Parts: sequence; structure tokens; C-alpha cells
Amino acid sequence: MRTDSFQQILEDLNSSSADVEASALISNDGLMIASALPSGVDEDRVGAMSAALLSLGDRAGRELARGSIDRIMIQGEKGYVIMTSSGDEAVLTIMAKPNAKLGLIFLDIKRASEALAKLI
Repeated sequence: MRTDSFQQILEDLNSSSADVEASALISNDGLMIASALPSGVDEDRVGAMSAALLSLGDRAGRELARGSIDRIMIQGEKGYVIMTSSGDEAVLTIMAKPNAKLGLIFLDIKRASEALAKLI
């Protein structure tokens, strides 16, 4: 079943680095497809915000003549939220620790995003 495959890819992403704390695959309209989020995190909120931010970032990239975007990254005092498209129909969102090695995480995100896009 595809849902099991989505879940496995997310869990593999979370375990690929001690810096990755959570991940989720979300439809472009904000509905959760699969997630590996810690307890206490509101999946609906993560889904809605991820889809909205990626859509707004994509629009800003076009309007400001930056082209299509690779990712949206939010850096806060408690860590990072990174969103990227996974195919044309979904958003991959991850949460990482504040001292995360971003280069390695970007590589892991790219691999996971491509694997998820093939299944969608």
C-alpha cells in the first residue's frame, strides 16, 4: 500500500540524521498524507501552514523574478522548518534541530522528496 511506503520513507528520513526531528508529506491543499511527527504536534496545523507557505513562497519567487523555488526555510531559536515540493501534488515538511548540518539535511530531503514524488 502506498501509505505504508510514504510512512517508511518519512521514518527513514527522520532516522537518517539525529538533527531531523519530524517530517510530513502534505497535499498541496493542506491535507496530511503521511507523517512522522512527535506526539503533541497538530497535524492539521502543520498541513495547512506548510501548504500555504510553499504556495506563497512559489508566488513570491515568480513575482520577484527569482524563478521556481527549491525550498522554504524558517529558522527559529528552537530549530528549522524546511518545506519543499514533492512532485506537483505534495509538500514535504521537516523540522530540524537548531544546530543542524543543513547541507546534509538538504541532501536527505532531496532524496526523500524524489522517492515520495515517484509514489504519488
